[in-house]
Amino acid sequence: MRYRLQVEVEYLIALSNEKKIAALPPIPNTIQITLRKLYEKFDSRAARRIKKIETQTNHDVKAIEQYFGEKLHKINISKFIPWVHFALTSEDVNNIAYSLMWQDGIKYVYLPMLNTLQKEIKKLSRLYSSAAMLSLTHGQAATPTTFGKEMTVFLRRMNRQAAMLKEQRLQGKISGATGTWAAHTVAYPGIDWIRFSNRFIKRFGLDPNPVTTQIEPHDSLAESYHILTRINTILIDFTRDMWLYISRAILGQKKITGETGSSTMPHKINPIYFENAEGNCGLANAVLNHLANKLTVSRMQRDLSGSTVVRNQGVALGHSFIGLNNLIKGIDRITINQENMRAELDKHWEVLTEAIQTILRKNGHPDAYNKLKKLTRGSYVDQETIHKLISDLNITTDDKKSLLKLTPENYTGLAPELARLK
Repeated sequence: MRYRLQVEVEYLIALSNEKKIAALPPIPNTIQITLRKLYEKFDSRAARRIKKIETQTNHDVKAIEQYFGEKLHKINISKFIPWVHFALTSEDVNNIAYSLMWQDGIKYVYLPMLNTLQKEIKKLSRLYSSAAMLSLTHGQAATPTTFGKEMTVFLRRMNRQAAMLKEQRLQGKISGATGTWAAHTVAYPGIDWIRFSNRFIKRFGLDPNPVTTQIEPHDSLAESYHILTRINTILIDFTRDMWLYISRAILGQKKITGETGSSTMPHKINPIYFENAEGNCGLANAVLNHLANKLTVSRMQRDLSGSTVVRNQGVALGHSFIGLNNLIKGIDRITINQENMRAELDKHWEVLTEAIQTILRKNGHPDAYNKLKKLTRGSYVDQETIHKLISDLNITTDDKKSLLKLTPENYTGLAPELARLK
């Protein structure tokens, strides 16, 4: 309601500033200030009045128009009432209002919270850039990495999508019942209505879309929804990895006095914040994907099914926000158990076979991979086994010394450097 009223107020002011509309004199600055206060100080009392009008009109935008007319009458400028909603269709107001709601929600609510999460993950990536841990591919022991490097993977993925979200521009239209400015041009054929509308749309920070049906096709909104779904999907991926790290006991969780993990098992500290975030991001994506698919398809000039669903974009943003908030809480609760990381690595000396077979290839052994596969696949391999295997290799002395220095903990390649990449 507030954003619809903002569009109606600004449209009336813009019309009054159009010199070719002689019947509508420019609205003085003092009155403009008064009119803008209608939406700047919009409150629940105003909303209740509009809803009361809507019980009679059964039309949300028409209720706004009548409410605005009441206010103009109250401040003794009834002469402007005929110019409220002049030549417009309700979708002219709605498409701008919903885009402004989404634009402001992203800018002032969502992005600050996302930025906080990015900072928290960046701290982890830098602090634990060299904290070696076992990687799992297909759930099996694989080449070691560092905890910081794994955090940086998610950070950079988020950073890329966040940049797209910040740069993404929404579109708007204000071109009448079927996007032709028909009523406008009948009333004032001498006005360049496309130019007028472009200026008006740009004032809201939106990009004008001059060629539409009755509705702005919402492609730009869908693009924004899709960016948010990608962020949420990245966050779901993050929550699941954190959940598994906790399950492996390489991450711990702080004990909070008074909290209960299970109604029957007193020892438990469940990863509830990561689970909550996963659920909320999933719910958000279900709504966002439907919005993106639904709003970009409309029968002929327009049908009301799009108007029905777009009201729920705030629901999707709300679940996304709750997901972010819970991830921040979850990260605040974790502890990094480097002792368990080292212990886990020490049980898997077989991960060094990748390095060994690579050095064998370097020394001209054509069947290096199969040789290591035969010796180690599916077998328990410890430090003694690995060192004996290396000592028996037909490779250069320098390469042999290099391999003997390797341990699962120091076989992390460039992971520490990657964790510190900007």
